[in-house]
Amino acid sequence: MDFAFDARTEELRGRLLAFMDEYVYPAEPVAEEQRAALASPWDTPAVVAELKAEARRQGLWNLFLPDSEYGAGLTNLQYAPLAEITGRSPHLAPPALNCAAPDTGNMEVLAQFGDETQKKQWLEPLLAGEIRSAFAMTEPDVASSDATNITTHIERDGAEYVITGRKWYISGAMNPDCAIFIVMGKTDPDGADVRRQQSMVLVPRDTPGVTVKRAMKVFGYEDHSHGGHAEVVFDHARVPVTNLIGEEGGGFAIAQARLGPGRIHHCMRLIGMAERAIELMCRRAVARDAFGKALAQQGVVHNWIADARVTVEQLRLLVLKTAWMMDTVGNRGAHTEIQAIKIATPRAVVGILDRAIQLHGAGGVSQDFPLADLYASARTLMIADGPDEVHQRSLARRELKRYL
Repeated sequence: MDFAFDARTEELRGRLLAFMDEYVYPAEPVAEEQRAALASPWDTPAVVAELKAEARRQGLWNLFLPDSEYGAGLTNLQYAPLAEITGRSPHLAPPALNCAAPDTGNMEVLAQFGDETQKKQWLEPLLAGEIRSAFAMTEPDVASSDATNITTHIERDGAEYVITGRKWYISGAMNPDCAIFIVMGKTDPDGADVRRQQSMVLVPRDTPGVTVKRAMKVFGYEDHSHGGHAEVVFDHARVPVTNLIGEEGGGFAIAQARLGPGRIHHCMRLIGMAERAIELMCRRAVARDAFGKALAQQGVVHNWIADARVTVEQLRLLVLKTAWMMDTVGNRGAHTEIQAIKIATPRAVVGILDRAIQLHGAGGVSQDFPLADLYASARTLMIADGPDEVHQRSLARRELKRYL
């Protein structure tokens, strides 16, 4: 593996860094002011549309999609340092570039598994940033870390599917621009192969029987990232059978294909969050005095900053290796590395953010700095996309097979 970025990556990095400095960081306080004045906390601040228009004008658009027919055609290794940069402002930069979850994963699903009609109806407006989407898999009544537990029914009735079930923490569902759900449920609940019981269907938000019941809070507050998280009820919602993605029984495999890139995208952005935390720590340390000297002269602060730098460099190398392996041997060949970064990155970044919060004192847990918000996002990712323990279990089993 060559650790140097290629010419295209360097060129895009330069443009993206300039875009962040000139447009994104100055827009952060503007977005907060606009959000406070909105009729609904789930409406999108006007400055986001301005950022999207500028990003598209500059060609910083759909960078996440490796398929050049739909996106920038970048490899995972090329996209990794760009996603890291967007992680420094995770609520503004990804949507500005049309690279925000859950739309990224949903666009990948439609590009890879959708038919031409589905692509025309849903993928194209998602690629244009005209609508948002949600991925409805997690359920409150079962341990959804094991996707075979999902109980939502997708029952065929003639030329329609009837969807019945309850989902929660469905990211993006509170956003009024969310027009489409990708819903995972069971079309064959009694099938012998538990990984062939599930299917995915497209369910428009305005389908009768679909109710976005409530916003789910994260650490006690409403998470506006990606358009919030919702509890959604599907009460005999009907859609045409043509809304099936792929084939009946293919839902589990599609979910695995979707989550691989999603996990590495999260880890890339987490490194950007950690970099911003280190920057904030350093700025705070040189600007504040305590007990007769600058915080930057306190030994414990030296340790925190040094440990954070070492940790970030280690994580970045592991994430870049994973991206390189995904490009060279595929997601299946990089399975161990994908699980390793999913385990290591959120846990380590939570630790860095925790120290940054500690260094800022009361300010660290306030709305005046981004640290508390970043901490909540990073901590949530120890659960999202599969809890750490699930990945540890799978990774350990793979290691042990060599000795059995």
